[in-house]
Parts: sequence; structure tokens; C-alpha cells
Amino acid sequence: MLTAPSLGWLILFFALPGLLTLTLAFHLTDLRGGVMQGWTLETVKSLADPLYLPLVWRTLWISAATTVFCVLLALPMSWYLAGLAPRWRNGLLLLIILPFLTNFLIRIFAWRSLLHPEGPVKQMLLWLHLVTEDTLLLNNSSAVLLVMIYTQLPFAILPLYAAAEKFDFSLIDAARDLGAGRWQAFRRIFLPGVRQGIVSASIIVFVCSLGQYVIPQFIGGTGDEMIGNKIVQRAFTDRNLPLACALAGALMLAVFSVGLVLTGLSRLFHPSRFRKRSYQA
Repeated sequence: MLTAPSLGWLILFFALPGLLTLTLAFHLTDLRGGVMQGWTLETVKSLADPLYLPLVWRTLWISAATTVFCVLLALPMSWYLAGLAPRWRNGLLLLIILPFLTNFLIRIFAWRSLLHPEGPVKQMLLWLHLVTEDTLLLNNSSAVLLVMIYTQLPFAILPLYAAAEKFDFSLIDAARDLGAGRWQAFRRIFLPGVRQGIVSASIIVFVCSLGQYVIPQFIGGTGDEMIGNKIVQRAFTDRNLPLACALAGALMLAVFSVGLVLTGLSRLFHPSRFRKRSYQA
């Protein structure tokens, strides 16, 4: 009974729209942009078009790279935050959350201004002789990845900080007293201790990155589109709702599969499994 409100919310606003999206993928569109009656596999079969393979690959590698960089940057930050005094810690957490108080599009256009050929970043790099006049900081995959990391980094820091806050740092002191170096203690004691935070941060960042389309549209070039851009194009420009639903359904299944894999790996490599085996031995 206590979980009924949350379960009802998830069913009404997540499960049912997801099922509706998958259902519409098995229809054909009419000439007016609507959905025709009857069932067909033609829309789903059209996903095998080679046109989508570069989009899928680009979406996967940008999302995976964003996840890796965000987790690598968030790990030392969570370590540092958990060891701070409460008043300093709260101030830094406020700075991390502060960008969420600004409209997402405003932040994207701010980056567009920064990376513009006449923007301050390009001018500073020219002054330092690190780039040339022909170097483009905008409209490429590197710019998309940079802004993706910027927007997704707080989603990695917060779950990792929540895990690090519960970590017993006396274990680090004990490891150092027994001869472990700082890096060894971090790798063999801290990382396993915040394992669940790493998994949560990875899932959140990867899932949010897979469906991104605003950043590639305004920061990337014509060759930097992701699956999200193609879904928006099929739904609003081409008015082909079944094909847009088919693409969205494939993306949902991919996200669900990744979540299952990461959750399974988390359980497989849980320290308790190894402790149980050692006790049995």
C-alpha cells in the first residue's frame, strides 16, 4: 500500500506511454501525418536502413564517452566533497546544483557563444598560439562531447557523493597504516565502497545522453546528428509518427538493455559474493 502511489505514477506516466509508443511503431502513416488503421511490420523493418547505422554508432560512442568522462571527473570530486566540513560542503553542492536554476537552452546558447569563432575561448587560444584561425571549436563532435560532459556532470557527482558520504573513511586510514599508497587505497578500498554510486551515476548519465538532441542540433554540425535528432525530424518535420515511435521504441529497448546489463554486473561483482565464497572455502 505504501508503494501504490509511486507504482501508479510510474505505470500512468512511464509504462503506458512507453507501450503506446511501441504500439504505434507497428502502424503506417497516412498522407496527412496521422496513423493508419491496421498492423504492419514495414515501419519496424525500415529501421534496418543503413542510414541509421552511423547515427546509432555516433549516439553510442558520444554517450559512452560522456559517461566515462563524467564518472572519472565525479570520483575525485565526490571523494573531496565527502571529506569537507559541512559548511564548505554545502556551499560546493550549491555551486554544483546552481546550473539547474538556469534554463537549459540558455546554457546551450551560452556555450555556443563561448565556442563561436569570434568568442572569448577562440580568441584566448589564438593569443596563446594553441590554435590557428582555421580551427573550428564549434559544429563538430568534440564540441558536442564537451557540452554533453558539462550538462551531465552534476548527474554523476550527486549519486557518487551520496555513496561517498556513507563511506567509512577510517578504512582508508587503516589501509594507509598497513602500507598501501594513496592511489592503491583509493583503487582497492574507496572504489569498491562506492560501487553502487558508480553504477547509478553511469546509468543516469548514459540514459540521459542517449536521448539528447538539443546539444547536437545547436552545438554540432550537419554530420553530428544523434538518434534523438532523427526522432524529432521524423515526428515534426516529416510528420511520420510511426517511424518516430519505432526509433524511440528501439532507443527505449536499448536503454532498458543497458540498465539490465549494468545491474547484472553490479550484482555479479558485489563484494559479498566473493566474501561468501571465501567463507565456504
